This record gives sequence, C-alpha cells and structure tokens, in this order.
Amino acid sequence: MKNLTLAGLLLPVLCLTISAGHAQESAEPTPPARNTPQWITRSDIAAQLLLDVYARFYPEQAGQIGVTGVDNRVIDLGPALPERVQAAFKSTAGLLEARLPQEQDPRVRQDLEILRQDALLRAASAEADQRYLLPNFDVAEHIYGGVRALLTDQVAKERYPSAAVRLTRYAGLEEGYVPLAVLAEAQTREQLGTLGLLFPYKGELEQQIANSSQYLDGIQQLLNQYQVRGGDKALKELRVQVAAWNDFLRREVLPKAREDFRLPADLYALRLREVGMDIPPAELAARARTAFIDIRNQMVALAPLVAPLVGQGLQMESTDYRGAIRVLRSRQVEGDATLTLYRERLANLEEIIRREKFVTLPESEALIHLATAAESAAQPAPTMHPPPFVNNQGEQGEFVLPFIPPPVAGAAPAPRVEDFSFDAVAWTLTAHEARPGHELQYASMVENGVSLARALFAFNSVNVEGWALYAEAEMQPYLPLEGQLIALQFRLLRAARAFLDPGLQDGTISLAEARRVLTQEVVLTDAFAEQELERYTFRDPGQATSYFYGYQRLLELRARTELTLGSRFNRQRFHDFVLAQGVLPPDLLAKAVKDEFVPAELKR
Repeated sequence: MKNLTLAGLLLPVLCLTISAGHAQESAEPTPPARNTPQWITRSDIAAQLLLDVYARFYPEQAGQIGVTGVDNRVIDLGPALPERVQAAFKSTAGLLEARLPQEQDPRVRQDLEILRQDALLRAASAEADQRYLLPNFDVAEHIYGGVRALLTDQVAKERYPSAAVRLTRYAGLEEGYVPLAVLAEAQTREQLGTLGLLFPYKGELEQQIANSSQYLDGIQQLLNQYQVRGGDKALKELRVQVAAWNDFLRREVLPKAREDFRLPADLYALRLREVGMDIPPAELAARARTAFIDIRNQMVALAPLVAPLVGQGLQMESTDYRGAIRVLRSRQVEGDATLTLYRERLANLEEIIRREKFVTLPESEALIHLATAAESAAQPAPTMHPPPFVNNQGEQGEFVLPFIPPPVAGAAPAPRVEDFSFDAVAWTLTAHEARPGHELQYASMVENGVSLARALFAFNSVNVEGWALYAEAEMQPYLPLEGQLIALQFRLLRAARAFLDPGLQDGTISLAEARRVLTQEVVLTDAFAEQELERYTFRDPGQATSYFYGYQRLLELRARTELTLGSRFNRQRFHDFVLAQGVLPPDLLAKAVKDEFVPAELKR
C-alpha cells in the first residue's frame, strides 16, 4: 500500500487550489458522535478548522474520507494555485497555535500540535513544489478518482447521481465551469517559461498519457455498473478534451521532459518528512542494509525445509531460497479463484489471531474485492482502501487485489506481475492488507473512536505501514513453511526499499543495480521489479522507505515494553492499546505506552 498520508488521501497534486470563479457548495461540519469523550469533542472542533481547508481545496477526496456536503463539488485549477494553498494552511496553523495556551488537557494539546504540524507541512509542500516543479496534473486519473469515490457498494445510492454532476462540471458543460483539461493546460502554460523549473520525468509522463484511456473506460464501466444516468454526454466530451490535453503534453512538454528522475536533495528530504521519516536517509539506508543481510540469512536457513515441499528438482538439502520462491510462484491462480484463495487465508488468519490472543478482532467482517483494470492502473499492487474516518455510517475499508489479465491466445506474452496471485503469498499479503494489518487497524479506529487528529492528521506511511509490516512478522511463526518463506521475502523487499529508494535519489545506486537486487536477491518478477523502480523514481519517491522504518520503531517499542513488564507483559492488551491510540507517530506512541500502558499493567 502506498502514499499513506492524509496528503496521499486528499492531495493528488500538492500545489492545487479552488478558483473563486464560481460558487461552491459548503462542506457540512462534522457532528460529534454519541458518547464521545469531551476531550475528543474539543479536539475534533479544532480539527474541523483544518478539515475545512482540505475540503475547500480537495472536495472529491474529502468526500471520500467522509466529509459531507461536497459530493457535487469538483477541483478547479484556477490561478495563483500555490499561493492560495500556502496562505490557507499557514493561516490555519496560526489559528491552531493560538489555541494551545488556552488548552489544559494534555491530550487535546497533543492533538493541536499534530494538526498544526500537518498544516505547516502542507504549506511547505506547496511552496517546494512551486519552487521546483513545472505543474503537471493527471486529468484522466483525477476524473476517474472523483467518480470512483461516489460509485462503490458502500456509498448510499442517493449519492450516485452526483457522479454525473461531477462529470458535467469536469467537462465544463455546466455554466460557470471551465473544462478541467483546459484549466490543466493553462496551469502548465503559465509556468512553461519559468527558468529553473523541473519538467516531469519522461517515464512518468509517458505512463500518464498511456493510462488515460483506461481511466475513461473505467468511468464508463462504473456508470453502467451503478446505472447512473446523465453522464454519457459529459464522458464523450471528456474523451475529446483528454485527447487534446495529451496532444498538448506530447507537443510541448514531453520533448523537454527530463531523463533524470532524481529530485533535488531538499525536495526529496521533504518527501521523506511527508511520509513520517525523522532520520537522515544515510542512517536509514545503513540500518536497512544490515537488516537485508540478516533476513536473507534466515531465508537461506529456511530453504532446506521448504525444498521438499515444493519439489520440481529442488533437493532436500538445498539452500536455494530463490529456486523455491520461483517454484511456489509458478503455481498461479487467476480471476475469481484469486478472490476465493484470499478469503480462505483471511479465515485462517482470524483463527490464528483468536487462538494466539494476538489482538481483539473487530465485530465487522473484512471486505476483499478484485480490482477493475482502471483501479489497477491507478494502483497496480494490492492495497487497502481506508473507510471514511469522518461521519462514518458503518462503511468499512476494502482490501483490493490488482486485476491480472489472463494471457491472450496467439499474442506475444506480455510481462505479468505474478507476485500476488499464488497460494504461498496470500498468507502474508492478507496479514498486511487485511487482518491483523491495515483493515484491522482502521476498523479498530472506527469502532472504538479516536480523535480526527489521531485518525486523519497523524496519518502517514511510517505510522500505518509500520503496523502492517509488524502484523506480518507477528503472524509469520504460525504460517506453513512455504508461507513463512514468502513472508521473509516480502520483509526482505521492505529492507531493500529503504536503501534502494534513497540510493537511487542520491545517485549512489544505478537503476541496473537496483533492478538486479530486486530480481536476483529479492526474487521479484521482472514486471513487479519495474513497478518498484517506478515507485522509487517517479510514482512516489520516499514513500517505500516507510515500511521498514515504521516496523523497526514499533518493534523497538514492543521489545522495550516487554522487557520492562517481564512476565506481566500481555501481547493482546499491548496491541489493543497501540491500536486505540490511532496512528500516532512513533515518539508520541512510545510516550503513551510509557506513561499510560506500562503503569496500568504494573497495577494489575
């Protein structure tokens, strides 16, 4: 799962704004839930200040996390984009800071600081993007996302017609609205002559153009599936507009696109801050390289136990973990069989969780579905779609498996990502994305109730991915041997990410060397390795480092707590406490464990 920050949920491009050129419907305030503790109510009132800014600038994504009153609204790429964003977030940071001296409850003060820091980070991101990058907006992907946010099984049917309203406004067919593609072109043209701005990376731009038709086809599929009327005319017009936008990119941007994917050092450092990294890249990489060797040694030791189970020429004494992984991966499942497999593994894992008293399971069932082609273009790896954290009406997160098209008879075989669709891998991916990983983490927050600051504005990849990788590791001893080997393979990948991503960005590692590590040492397919390289270079530089670091910090906290409590340490109560804190950053989570959990356990 990638791009796990509130910015990732709400900010497809960090330097965007809403034009004052037409009236917008107002977002509705978030009502307090029944029986909400008073301190959470006060915290959430403060959080509404920041939530209003996000909803004003990014209405489609704000609606997706539960903000009401924004279903008909669309983003508008009007003039003075970064200045508007910076001013709004800086102003809100000032309002939040002014509340700090008046607040006596330490929990609310902590939340106010979380909110203030998020606002300042958003302003810094907008300023950095303005200073370094030529604006480039993925029109087709954004339109698809705006429609997909409204057309899912978990959205109330009375909201479906707003998808057609959005399409009409995206196409500029409603009075007062300019076509989104026209605004995107004007935004880019405005800065084309600015000296020193970095043009988009060539590979990113080519992929953006190539994927646009999949997104538009995906919209048509959604309109048909959910029987939404009134959007066909707009979609037809949008196909013409997106084609013209792509022509503009080919003529005037692609010829000047940069061949070097690397970001300036301080911009990359900011990307690391956005995902929750608080140590220098060099220190992170050093830790990760050490862990990489240690994990690989564990795989070598486990391989002789797995070899007789997989057969196909592997000898019982073989330490060739690479060969064992390739044989396991050759046993592919496709289509509905993939969904059946993952649902079976979810049931298996829930049994382990109950038996081993790992954590308290939510009352709700976990949801899994197979992605469409458009969803897979937007996110080509298994992922968890979080539930709405605001005004949640029983909606749940969904574990989404990527669509893997079957081979076409008579056609040359296309590279296929086969790393997610075989029996042995389903154990660890389900543990990561569903239970006891992301889905359980989100369900716990929704069912038990945490402040918006802790559920949304502390939400970043280190805090979230750390738990999911930790959950994988906790489940590993209870898996069949082949499942354990693949669990270690994916942990090896997370360690590799934490030195390959910064190494590629600072030029100490080449693409060829990174590809060799991924395919020969981590044993990914060529297609998955290319996805990984895209991730480090242009899809989301810096984000992939968060898994390893978040896991390490949580593992350190677990070890310190267990050693402090000794025989009094209770794993289930510890995990329940961690989840009850929301997605606090590692330092704040460690403070909560030290000040609250440990004293309470010592009194038992």
